[in-house]
Amino acid sequence: MKMNYDRIQAAMEDVKRDEYDYYLDLETGEIIKIPVAHLKRLLHTLYVEEDDEPYDRNILFDSTVNTEYQLTEEDEAALEVTLEILNEKDRYIRIPERNSSHAYSVMKSFALTVYDSSLKEALLNALDGPGAFRRFKDVLLKDKKQRKRWHGYNAQEMKKYINRWLKEIGFDMGDNSIL
Repeated sequence: MKMNYDRIQAAMEDVKRDEYDYYLDLETGEIIKIPVAHLKRLLHTLYVEEDDEPYDRNILFDSTVNTEYQLTEEDEAALEVTLEILNEKDRYIRIPERNSSHAYSVMKSFALTVYDSSLKEALLNALDGPGAFRRFKDVLLKDKKQRKRWHGYNAQEMKKYINRWLKEIGFDMGDNSIL
C-alpha cells in the first residue's frame, strides 16, 4: 500500500477544517475528504419516520432549526461515506491538524538557517506575537529563492511529522511507502 504524502500534508495543514475534514483509510492508504457541511448535517439530524407514512431515507430533519432537507444524490453519497467512516473506527482514522507549536518551531528553525541577516531578522521578528504565521509568509513573499527553500524545508519536516503520527497510531510503514 502506498500513501500520498502530499495529500496527508495538505490535510494536516488545513487547520481550520471549515470546509473539509480528512480521514485515512488504513486498508488502502486513501485519504478521504468529507465536506464539513455533510458532517454537521449528519451529526445534527434525525431521519424522519412517521407512523402512518413510509420511511423516506432521502429526507433529513434538522432538529436544531425544525427543517426538512431533500437530499441530492451527492448529499446521499457523501453521507453514506461519512457513516461508513464513523462506523468503521478500526479502518478509518481522522487525520489531525498540524500542531501549531510544531509549525512555529519549524518556521523558527528555518529562519535560523537563512544566511541573509536582514531577512533572518525579519523572519524572526515576524514570529513574535499573534498573526505570526501570516507575517512569516508575508516576509517570504519578498524573496522568491528563500520562499522556495522554505517550501522544501517545510515538506521535509512534515514528512518526519507524518511518519511520527503514523507510528503513534500503530501504522507500521514496513514495506509500505509514502509517495
